[in-house]
Amino acid sequence: MPSKLPLEIERKFLIAYPDIALLDRLSGGNRSEISQTYLVSEKGTSERVRARTKNGVTVYTHNTKIKLSSMKRIEMEDKVSEAEYNDLFKRADPTCRTIEKVRYCVPVGEFVFEIDLFPFWQDKAFMEVEMPSEDTKVNLPDFVNIIREVTDDNRYTNHALAKEIPE
Repeated sequence: MPSKLPLEIERKFLIAYPDIALLDRLSGGNRSEISQTYLVSEKGTSERVRARTKNGVTVYTHNTKIKLSSMKRIEMEDKVSEAEYNDLFKRADPTCRTIEKVRYCVPVGEFVFEIDLFPFWQDKAFMEVEMPSEDTKVNLPDFVNIIREVTDDNRYTNHALAKEIPE
């Protein structure tokens, strides 16, 4: 096992549906369309494949996460070819739907806020921010209307949304 594990430490927020024109401007056009499918995987592990299209170019990835806490996960992600993606896709979890979303990456200070818009919600969206440590102070941007933090609410993970969409 590597001496330094690849950690993802992030906070997640449920936000009111944002102003798309404002997001386009603030992100500098950093917008991508994402299709992610969860795979059948070992207990305690979440595994997915993702096709991410930006400016007409699609990148395929295979991702594995092991949850350490609601905010922290071990995350391993590798680029794969389209053929490898299609092969991995054969292991799609039949209890999950493929999640389609549009992601805007908005830099604010030292952070990049990722805002995900889903076709099944017209009134809300997700905002995530990755941090170097769990106790990092983050000033939330004023261009979003935060409904509430959902970092500790398992109903608002992408994997949970692939199974059931909360009202």
